[in-house]
Amino acid sequence: MKSKKNLYLVIFFFLAVSCSLPKDTDEKFEPSLKKRTEDAAKRDGGIILFGGDKKNIGVSDFSSTNVMWRATLKTLNFMPLATADYSAGLIVTDWYSDQKKSNEQIKIQISFTSNEVRSDSVIVNTFKKICEIDGQCTNVTVSNNFNNEIKNLIIDNARLLKIEEVKNKKP
Repeated sequence: MKSKKNLYLVIFFFLAVSCSLPKDTDEKFEPSLKKRTEDAAKRDGGIILFGGDKKNIGVSDFSSTNVMWRATLKTLNFMPLATADYSAGLIVTDWYSDQKKSNEQIKIQISFTSNEVRSDSVIVNTFKKICEIDGQCTNVTVSNNFNNEIKNLIIDNARLLKIEEVKNKKP
């Protein structure tokens, strides 16, 4: 019994020693997220995604200004989304099937390599799940032709959105 108490005492001692008290600092809290992010990037270094420059650090409006992102969401608007992470440049749909082939479902994964409207700015991977009557399902990758069709739809929508943006900017 006494050794059990000693063991608890030793564990408590190690836990107490490993804890540290917060430092007293005279630093003021910066309310601007952009300013805090810029300061952290200057102090600790930063990662620039999609060919951006340091003056855009902390700007989190990729999803609303990037025409490739918006065009992809517009193209896939009939499918439920499982993941849409604009900071990572990744969109993954949930499994989807139409009424005609209820035993087949597809899932589309879109990865962005750039925010420019070009064919190499987006990577499309599609997976198909085919379920038999007995409940046995198999997953297969879909042909590159289908992936290219999706990619071309995204790029066409992005071009249309870009043209619309240019028209709206002119007085």
